[in-house]
Amino acid sequence: MAFAPTLKTWLLVLPAVAVLGVAGYRASGHATGVAPPSPDLPTVVASRDSGAALPVVPEALARRLATVERGNTLPSGLPLDLRADIEDASDLYAYAQRLRVQADTGNHEARWMLSRVYDYCAQYALDPGGYRLDNNVLSGLGLTVAPAMIEARERVAQRCGGFVPGDKLGAALVLAERRKAAAQGNLAAEASLFAEGEPLHDSAEYRRDLVERVRTSRDPEAYMAIAPGMGVRAAGDSALDGLVAGEQLSELAWRLAACELGLPCGADSVLVNSFCANGGICSQDGAQDFRDFVYDAAVSRQGAGKMKEWIKRLIGKRDGR
Repeated sequence: MAFAPTLKTWLLVLPAVAVLGVAGYRASGHATGVAPPSPDLPTVVASRDSGAALPVVPEALARRLATVERGNTLPSGLPLDLRADIEDASDLYAYAQRLRVQADTGNHEARWMLSRVYDYCAQYALDPGGYRLDNNVLSGLGLTVAPAMIEARERVAQRCGGFVPGDKLGAALVLAERRKAAAQGNLAAEASLFAEGEPLHDSAEYRRDLVERVRTSRDPEAYMAIAPGMGVRAAGDSALDGLVAGEQLSELAWRLAACELGLPCGADSVLVNSFCANGGICSQDGAQDFRDFVYDAAVSRQGAGKMKEWIKRLIGKRDGR
């Protein structure tokens, strides 16, 4: 996530993330060639650099066998709201399999959610054994925030336990799925491509039209997807003049607007879990939701009024819609 707030009670775990750089960039396919490791961690690093193949994690095998035992055909049923299980399902591998069936029949909403599952699980899936080793390393660092980060990472491991390295989760697969979903008409996927610097089209007219379509849609997924592209990356883009764009706080305004429109943003949400597990940004207060996090950690007292006005603009209905 492109997000680095000024931190108070939320802490950016820079030492931990530095050590866990192996995990963060295993997702890029670089299991070796990372920054020099801490001298306090020779045993862990030696096991990484030895070239020995990591065994398949038993839980992943068990989950896959359980899927086979239930029959060769995957359950066709998904909740009427395809988005629900990304928050609630304990087995995201099984959820992804159900989404894949729907996506392969042309359901772009299912494909978008599939890309979200892949994105959420990628760091774990690339090297499940290494992911657990990283937790051990983090535990030994003695950082105040380490317990919260380990807990968040263990939740990811539990939910993503059915995935294995051979599934090839990572940025390339996520981007490919989102391109397909966007081409099929999924607005959230289209917004995410824009935010990632890979828009379907690269013209001023397209950029402004896309932002206007996201606003008109009132789709919280689309709001959250476009948010990183509406922060400082949008500074100087005349196509976005007059819109909530171009400042660090404008990205946060889009994120909070998504929460206001119904995206799960509680303390146990995928959003908060991902910030901590995958980004190293963890709250000292386990009950703190995303909205409280933003106002506590990233918005000054003077900026709170401006933020609230921006959110009001973003979620206000337009032309009777």
